[in-house]
Amino acid sequence: MSASTEEDTSRFSRQSGLVPKDVIDATAASVIGVGAIGRNVAVQLAAIGLPSMHIFDPDRVDMTNITTQGFFNEDYGNSKVSCVQSFISNIDPNIKVTGIDDRYRQIYRLGQVVFCCVDSITDRAFIWEAAKDQCKLFIDGRMQGETIRILVADSDNISSKIKYEDTLFVQEEAQEGNCTAKSTIYAANIAAGLMVHQFTRWLRKFPTEEDSLINLLSSEWITDVGAEVGHEEKETEIESQR
Repeated sequence: MSASTEEDTSRFSRQSGLVPKDVIDATAASVIGVGAIGRNVAVQLAAIGLPSMHIFDPDRVDMTNITTQGFFNEDYGNSKVSCVQSFISNIDPNIKVTGIDDRYRQIYRLGQVVFCCVDSITDRAFIWEAAKDQCKLFIDGRMQGETIRILVADSDNISSKIKYEDTLFVQEEAQEGNCTAKSTIYAANIAAGLMVHQFTRWLRKFPTEEDSLINLLSSEWITDVGAEVGHEEKETEIESQR
C-alpha cells in the first residue's frame, strides 16, 4: 500500500476519532520529571499533536537511563530536558517545547494539564500544592518494578482532588518504595500510555479514572483503589469479629 494515499495526507488522520484536534490544539501541558515515565509521556504527547508543553528535570542522562528510560547512547551526559526536546523536534519541529533544567518551583508557570512524573511523595505534595488551583487536570504516574499506579485529579471533580490529597502521606512513600530502584522501559511505556489515555478521555469530556492500580506480574487491574482497600479492611474487621 502506498504511504501517500489520500487518507494519510494528515499525520493525525488515524486518531481523529480518539483525539479531538480542535481541543488539543488549544491545550498546553507541563511534564514534571522526564525520566522513565515522564520522557515517554512527553514523547507520546508530541506524537498525538500537543502543540505546546513545558518539561522540567534537573538531571543528566546516565547509562542506566538508556535501558530503563529510552534515552540513546549519544544522550549520555547530556541534560534529560535537552535530549527530550531534540527527540520531540524530530517528531514535529512545530511543537513548542520549553525546557527547564531544574526541579519545578513555584516561580514557573504551568499548563492547563500537569503530568507529575517525579520520584517522591514530598515532591508530589509540593507540586500538587502549587498546581491544584491553577491547572484543570492533574495526572500522577507512580511505578515500582512491574506495579503501576495512575491517579487523576480533575478541577471539575472535587472528590477526585480530595482522594488525590489522601495519597500524599509519608506512609504511602514507605509502602511504595523508591520508584527508580527497580524499573523497566516496558513498564514505563505502559504507565505513560495510561496517563496519556486519561488525558485524551478528558479532552473528549469522558469521565477519568481517579485511581488505577496495575500489577503486570499478576495481571491485575484495579480501577477504584480506595474502594478496594476499604473492602479489604472491612473483610478483615468481619473476620476478626468471628
